[in-house]
Formats: sequence, structure tokens, C-alpha cells
Amino acid sequence: MSEQVTVITGTVGVDAHVIGTKVISRALRDAGFNVIELGAQTPADEFIKVGQETAAHAMLISSLYGMAELDLSGFRDKCVEAGLDEVLLYVGGILGVGRTDFAEDQRKFTAMGFDRVYPPQADIRAAIGDLRHDLTRVGVTAE
Repeated sequence: MSEQVTVITGTVGVDAHVIGTKVISRALRDAGFNVIELGAQTPADEFIKVGQETAAHAMLISSLYGMAELDLSGFRDKCVEAGLDEVLLYVGGILGVGRTDFAEDQRKFTAMGFDRVYPPQADIRAAIGDLRHDLTRVGVTAE
């Protein structure tokens, strides 16, 4: 059975770079997703609170100021503690300070429990394809 999938978007921590999140949110809406847009400078715990309130299927978290590892430390564990065991977690952007190796960022955030990790120049259409694939993998068919 198909259901409308709820996705939370936002920029974590004190990061004020919101344009990318707005583009992602619009593309998700155009693709038929129910999007809860938290905007810029969103504390990590706010994503979890809204995830509980909306029974979100996925969270797409953006960061461009390089402090995502600090902002999202223990995030998957906090989601599990909050009853969001099945929520898909995606993160993208400039995830580390200075020049970082994306492959290292990808390993680091995957080890932190994120399902997908994207570089700043990621193609949103590919990410939406990944989201549909991952939703199917966990037994959810998007409308």
C-alpha cells in the first residue's frame, strides 16, 4: 500500500546556510513527499522532536559550516531512544572544517548511523531516487 511519506529537512546547529535546504524541500514536495521544513539553525534535538510528532519516515539534514560531526554526535542513538528506530537519516554538505576528504566524511557519518552521506554538489534527483529505494527497502512505498 502506498502512503504519503513525511520527510523532515533543515540545517543543523548554528548553520545559517538555508538555500540548499529550501531547494531540497521544494524538489521533495514536487516529487510528492510531505515535507516538514525546519529551516536554518535547527538544534539536532528539534529534528527528533518533530520526527516523533509527525511519524517522519526520513530526515534530510544539511550543514555547510563544517561542524556537522559535533552537531550530530550520537544522533542515531538519540533517534532510537526516541522510538525513531526506522527513520532514514541523510546528511549532506560541507561536513568538516577545512579541506576534508569526502570518502572519509562518508565513512565517518555512516559509522555514526547515517544511511546516506552527500557532498555539497550532490544531485537532488539522485538523492530522491536513493530515498525511494531506501524507503522500499524498509517496507514503505511512497505515493
